[in-house]
Amino acid sequence: MRRAIEDLRAFYGEPRGALVRRLLARRLEDAWGEAEGCDVLGVGYATPWLDAFVGARRVIAAMPGGQGVELWPSVGRNRTLLVDDKRLPFAAGTFDRVLLVHALEEADDPTLLLTEAVRALAPAGRIILAAAARGGMWARAESTPFGHGRPFTRGQLERLVRAVGLEPTAWSQTLYIPPWTPILGMADGFEQIGRRVAPGFAGVILLEATRQAYARIRPSGHGARVTVPQGVLQPQPATRSRRDGRGVEARGEPL
Repeated sequence: MRRAIEDLRAFYGEPRGALVRRLLARRLEDAWGEAEGCDVLGVGYATPWLDAFVGARRVIAAMPGGQGVELWPSVGRNRTLLVDDKRLPFAAGTFDRVLLVHALEEADDPTLLLTEAVRALAPAGRIILAAAARGGMWARAESTPFGHGRPFTRGQLERLVRAVGLEPTAWSQTLYIPPWTPILGMADGFEQIGRRVAPGFAGVILLEATRQAYARIRPSGHGARVTVPQGVLQPQPATRSRRDGRGVEARGEPL
């Protein structure tokens, strides 16, 4: 059963939630910046980060049934809707960027949810999965949203995206500090040290994936496969797995 929208809103209004917002926002900015001219979809509870995409052409927040929906943004036209995460109400290829936060962990069928997200992804689109890390302390903290549902390892996320026709292109981790309010002010230090000496203690894994090929769906149900370029979470050339100074491993063809 999913955490209620009231619980999620309350968490992100407290100090631990504010820290999570800041650290994840840093990673998303590295990956997508302001998503200039893109159509962006957030699935799960992604509204704490969607305001950052000020250059996007359109931003929509899809919140699963069982969680509930909130009005967002606080001013202007509402851009949220309540959805069945097994059947998203969007046409194929609608969005250039899809962000999943607090989506997979409590989904009845993570593969089906991700399949629907991929269906809504444009042929050259990019998707980021942000999920609780199985080895991190946040996955054990039931007072946070990360302590509910199923946490993931990097390998599990990679297998999940490959199962729906995507290829992992980059990954990152964050939230190394334990979820203890008195020490939250030391978070930046924990981030620097954790990436170097204790990568398994990260609280959140972010995995970016793209289509290596996509099926152009025709009314008959047949598909023609077309190769498209890959993207990377950290925009730097890489021909094999390697780790940069900020703890991000980029994989893919040189840009």
